[in-house]
Formats: sequence, structure tokens, C-alpha cells
Amino acid sequence: MQDGAPTPTEIIHVDDRTIACDGGDGAMGHPRVFLRIAETQVLCPYCSRLYVLNEGAGHGADH
Repeated sequence: MQDGAPTPTEIIHVDDRTIACDGGDGAMGHPRVFLRIAETQVLCPYCSRLYVLNEGAGHGADH
């Protein structure tokens, strides 16, 4: 993470470059957003969950 970036609330390892985040249940919930992992990770702008692409994943055809 870069200096000044929010601290992730949770780190989730995924196999797809496009993921959906709704923040989970309870107080962390938010509207579902679809995030695209361009390089190796993406941080949800709502709940600060960090999605990390598993090594070797994400090379197939994405929708």
C-alpha cells in the first residue's frame, strides 16, 4: 500500500480480476460495487477491503 492510503479492513485473495463487493453484513455493508483488479490488488472505496489477485490467476477471459 502507498503512504497515506487507507489501512485495509480485511484482505481477500481472489482468482478473478473483476469482483463484487457489498461490504458484508452489518455496519460494514454498502451498495454492491464491481471492482476491477488492473495489476495485483484493488481497495474498495466504501469499506476498505483489499482484494488481492492470487498468483497465476486472472489470465483468462473476463467479462
